[in-house]
Amino acid sequence: MTEVAHGTVTGFEGGEVVVRLDGDDPAEPAGRIPRHLLSWATFEDPAQVVAAGRRIRAQVQGVDARSGRVVLSAEACEDEALYRHLLRARPGDVVTGAVAAVHHFGVFVRLDGEPAHPVYPGTGSVRVPDLTWSRIDHPADVVRPGQRVTGEVIAADSYQGEVVISLKALQEDPWDSLGLAVGEVVAGPVTKVVPFGAFVRVRPAAEGLVHVSGLGGRLVAEGQELTVRVLEVDRVRRRIRLAAG
Repeated sequence: MTEVAHGTVTGFEGGEVVVRLDGDDPAEPAGRIPRHLLSWATFEDPAQVVAAGRRIRAQVQGVDARSGRVVLSAEACEDEALYRHLLRARPGDVVTGAVAAVHHFGVFVRLDGEPAHPVYPGTGSVRVPDLTWSRIDHPADVVRPGQRVTGEVIAADSYQGEVVISLKALQEDPWDSLGLAVGEVVAGPVTKVVPFGAFVRVRPAAEGLVHVSGLGGRLVAEGQELTVRVLEVDRVRRRIRLAAG
């Protein structure tokens, strides 16, 4: 976790809160809290949240290259239960919870034993690439609200106040047992047609691209079964190049 600093609010400047950190020169306050890092609460004026002279604890985010002031997040430390929850999360930990919400950008998970999040429906967050090894169009293809899931902690994100987890990390990588050789002829359904070619599912969790030049002028449609020949299997880039058989 990032360093936590203590100080005193000295005033407001350009919509930001100015802070004199402990040990600072009183004449030159060296900390600032940007408006969006002040509080989880909704407010119109920073003065509604803090007042000059108030002691404050905030997490250090970095140093502003222009002003030289330390950028602070009071929001990160505002909810003590949430902050301690994030402190306990370690990369590699295995956590379990229930899917709280499914969106196009990812999934919120209500982790077992977590405190209530001040904004989100759960402190666990799964980004789309961390849901599954398979290509999906929407997270709803993989999980549904209320479903129990288990994942591995990637990081505790104090900026968003969430535990970033991966469900995919605990799943077997299908590429480890792909069993696909260059020159092999296989058949599979067309999963997507794009201007430069078509994607064909050649294994349950692996798709390859038939470039338009490899289609031989034929027209294909999604769902159509297509026989293809494997031209290349790029394990590093996780790409399979195909040609219509």
